[in-house]
Amino acid sequence: MTATDDGNHRFILQGLARRAMLERGLNPDFSPEELDELDRIHGPAAQADESARDLGNLIWCSIDNDDSRDLDQLTVAEAMTGGAVKILVAVADVDAIVKKKSAIDDHAWQNTTSVYTAAEIFTMLPEKLSTDLTSLNYESDRLAVVMEMVVAGDGMLQSSNIYRAIVRNHAKLAYNSVGDWLEGKGPMPQGVEAVDGLAENLRLQDRVAQKLKALRHANGALDLETIEAHPVFDGNVIRDFVAERKNRAKELIEDFMVAANGVTALYLESKMFPSLRRVVRTPERWDRIIEIASERGFSLTKEPDSKALEQFLEWAKAADPLRFPDLSLSVIKMIGSGEYVAQLRGESAPGHFGLAVSDYSHSTAPNRRYPDLITQRLLKAAMAGRSSPYEDDELLALAEHCTEQEDEARRVERQIGKSAAAILLEPRIGERFDAIVTGASEKGTWVRLLQLPVEGKLVSGFKGLDVGQRLRVKLIRTDVERGYIDFKKFGK
Repeated sequence: MTATDDGNHRFILQGLARRAMLERGLNPDFSPEELDELDRIHGPAAQADESARDLGNLIWCSIDNDDSRDLDQLTVAEAMTGGAVKILVAVADVDAIVKKKSAIDDHAWQNTTSVYTAAEIFTMLPEKLSTDLTSLNYESDRLAVVMEMVVAGDGMLQSSNIYRAIVRNHAKLAYNSVGDWLEGKGPMPQGVEAVDGLAENLRLQDRVAQKLKALRHANGALDLETIEAHPVFDGNVIRDFVAERKNRAKELIEDFMVAANGVTALYLESKMFPSLRRVVRTPERWDRIIEIASERGFSLTKEPDSKALEQFLEWAKAADPLRFPDLSLSVIKMIGSGEYVAQLRGESAPGHFGLAVSDYSHSTAPNRRYPDLITQRLLKAAMAGRSSPYEDDELLALAEHCTEQEDEARRVERQIGKSAAAILLEPRIGERFDAIVTGASEKGTWVRLLQLPVEGKLVSGFKGLDVGQRLRVKLIRTDVERGYIDFKKFGK
């Protein structure tokens, strides 16, 4: 009997995911000690003093995935004189409940991130917290850390500040419906229509986000586009695989979070505090990026230059949009993955090559990422005039640990995603598909199907093929447990 014959694909994937979590040193469950501690938490954090501003009357809203329940941030905008706009990003004050060295904090430290597999989400914090008591839920008053940024008409940051506040989410919105509306492809979402002034405010936020994005890319931030796909379930059965698409709502949140994370790093530096930076180093394989550009008729500088690379990416996307996601993936592999680095007092850390910034942290998702919770504790101490809650050697160890565990979590997600794709394709062995080569090296040749956003290995007929070439392939084998999908070249 095949995995498809069983009829409960979700159950199969959940079992594989739990095993993969344990094999990679991640905890799929909360311990009795952690659950006992959770039982003693009976409500959201209350204001301990008068330091938090009351900003509940502002028309805050959240924009996230359709099914998201762990709401980390809210946004709102305020037009100012001279064409400037004040952008406020409120981040859930998770530290107000999850204290350092508590049992729940120890679990968060172990995994360092929520793990989003195809069949189950393994939350970094218990759902009672992440989707309720520490979440910025609709029509609920919550403590937050607010990043305030005044943006000039040309997208330049004029000033910034960080402070604590009480906020209230007046509209829980979703990326796709808001994106369609902003792009003129769909109606105004009901959640927007129900709040006076929110439509105008979101359009103002969108305009500022577009200016921030344009300025970032002019400074060399890379506009990369990869295909991220997820399975579509009908009950417990996988019926399809769909690719995520960018839209203006996702870009709005992305651009605001990038700005907020930059402001956070600079704030801690201004207070002579250490910080945990998110960095992407200058590519060691720049020579291969030069070759990739040269193969397409574009000349790059001999020394790594993010502005020149962004110009190449813009040119390549306009010339061949179909193959651009695969080119993006190749460039990403040559640049390398991000990592966490402790920046100690008086020292400097590598910047973020992909974003073309020298000062960058992770601070806007403390329900989902442990580095953001660490940064929140540093921020709150700096704001209150206290000493750092982390010693230097402690931060150095945390940076290394968070990088390692994040890598393990991503491996779990990729592995279960491949198993889900294998389940979907299992009954289609012998069928032929149009495909494009996405990887060609000594380790093997990989192809992505054009009809379904699914990738597999080309085990026969790969001689002479290179990235970007189109071909017909035949599906010859799947292995759900190992996440293998094997093809052979069909025809000439």
